[in-house]
Formats: sequence, C-alpha cells, structure tokens
Amino acid sequence: MASRLRWALADGWTITHRDLSHWARRPAQVIVGLLFPVMVVLMFAYLFGGGMAIPGGGDYREFLMPGMFAMTMVFGVEATFTAVSADIAKGVTDRFRSLSMAPSAVVVGRCAADLLNSVLGLAVMIACGLAVGWRWHEGPGPALAAVGLLLLLRFALLWVGVYLGLVMNNPEAVMAVQILVWPLAFLSNTFASPATMPGWLGAIAEWNPMSATVSATRELFGNPGWGGDSWAAQNAPFLALAWPLLLLVVFFPLSVRRYRTLGR
Repeated sequence: MASRLRWALADGWTITHRDLSHWARRPAQVIVGLLFPVMVVLMFAYLFGGGMAIPGGGDYREFLMPGMFAMTMVFGVEATFTAVSADIAKGVTDRFRSLSMAPSAVVVGRCAADLLNSVLGLAVMIACGLAVGWRWHEGPGPALAAVGLLLLLRFALLWVGVYLGLVMNNPEAVMAVQILVWPLAFLSNTFASPATMPGWLGAIAEWNPMSATVSATRELFGNPGWGGDSWAAQNAPFLALAWPLLLLVVFFPLSVRRYRTLGR
C-alpha cells in the first residue's frame, strides 16, 4: 500500500512538472491570467468605490479585497476545465492512459499544478490589495488562516473543474462552465448584502460556498463585512471549511472514476 501511494505521488508530480513546463514555455498566458483580476480590482477600487456605502462606514477597499480574493479562486475553475478537456481532445489523455501509471496521477498532477498557479495568483492579488490600501488587522495568524481558507476553496473547486473537463471532453464548452461559475461568483455577498435581495435569492446567496469564504476571510482579516443574523452568516468560518470538504468528498472520487472509464 505504501509503495503504491509513493508511486502514485511520483506519477502525479511528473504530470505536475509537465504542466509547469508548459507554462514556463508560454509565460504570456500566465501573465495575462494574473493581470486580469488585478485590472478588475483597479476598476472596482477606483471607478465604483466612491459610490459604495459600507456597513459602519468602513473602508471600501478593505471590504472589497476579500471578495476579490475569493472570486479569483472561483474563476480558476474555467482554466482547469479548459486544460483537462483540451488534453482529452488532443489525445494526450489517451497516451497517458496507455502508460503504466496510477489512474489518479493525471488528475492529481493537474490539480497540483493549478493550485501552485493559484498560490502565485493569490500572492499577486494580495500585493495589489496592499498597493490600493487594503490591510489586515488581526495579526499574521488569522491572516494566514484566511489565506488557507481561500486556497482550500480553490483546491475543492479544482476537482469540480477536473470532473467537468472529463465529462464534457470539449474545450469549446467552457461557455457552459462560465454559466455555472459566474452565478456562483456574483450570487454571493461579495458586492451586495443578501439582506437587500428577495428572500429566496438572499437565502441562496447566504448559503453560497463563496459567501461563506468571503465572510470568514473578512472576519479573519479584520475587514468590514455585511454581518447578518442568519445561521449561515453567524457560522461563516464553519461553512468555509465544510463546503470545500464536501465538494472534495463528492468530486475527487467522481473525477478519478471518470478518468478510469474514459472511452468506455
């Protein structure tokens, strides 16, 4: 068992190294992916920030940045989906399947590479936030815990992207993924309070996994948030852990199983 696990990890690292090598040969693609969320931050901070009212009169940019951090993690699903489905469409996945390697190695390696890219993207976003005036106020421990929750959300959503890529098998179907991802990102407490929405819509927004992560990270960073009296609002840190773990429990085995049955 230990030997199989060791070889599975070694195979996974081989795939991770392959994906990182591709990015190293195409740095423009990585740079554009890093700059897009920075442009969104600058747009919201400087174009819309003056018209936003924050509960308790807090600083809008400190309110904004935790939501932008989480949104960057969520939008990464599209890149994962495109990479997985492109490998299938080009026959790369079939070549991997013909090799003597662990069935989980391809999907695990893909996730590891995308997670490393997400760490870099989050570091760039944090630097951008510091540049526009965002700060954390609860010390390094809670700040690191907030970063951990953001990366946990990204890691869980990676497996959603992998599974969708394996199921759809078509890079052009990214539009369908966007139809799923964009409502998840915007039907949340990132920009608007769920209390201002119609009752049923506000309840969906409050129970959105992204809303839980945004609320929890705002609390950990010491940044202003919407608050709220609902169970979801009062227990955001718990939900910020529970939702990603639930997604992992569901989509990790689904992804590995789907990879094993490709072409059948």
